Amino acid sequence: MLLYWNKYAQRLGDKGHKIMESLLKISDPKLEGTTIIHELPNDGSKLDFESQIHGLLGYLRGHLHNHDITIEIVVNETIENKFAFTPIDKFNRLNEINPNLELLKRTFDLDI
Repeated sequence: MLLYWNKYAQRLGDKGHKIMESLLKISDPKLEGTTIIHELPNDGSKLDFESQIHGLLGYLRGHLHNHDITIEIVVNETIENKFAFTPIDKFNRLNEINPNLELLKRTFDLDI
């Protein structure tokens, strides 16, 4: 099942449907009986996924020769990486990459 899941994602990516491809690849689905459980990071992703689910179901049912397959979508907001950067954190990170940023800040008396 996972092989055909990834093949379908690749096929969508080749056709330019990058959002759906990324939603399919965001996590590996789990198979419980004939139900495929797929975790997504938020409700917006779930809505996008559900709008395209019929093509995926048709592809999987045909290639796996099992017309009882269903897909259950679970929203799990913990899989989403959240970063809260303050302006000082951003400056410090950029300064690590390019130390000349500190010189620029001092030369022009810039605030962070």
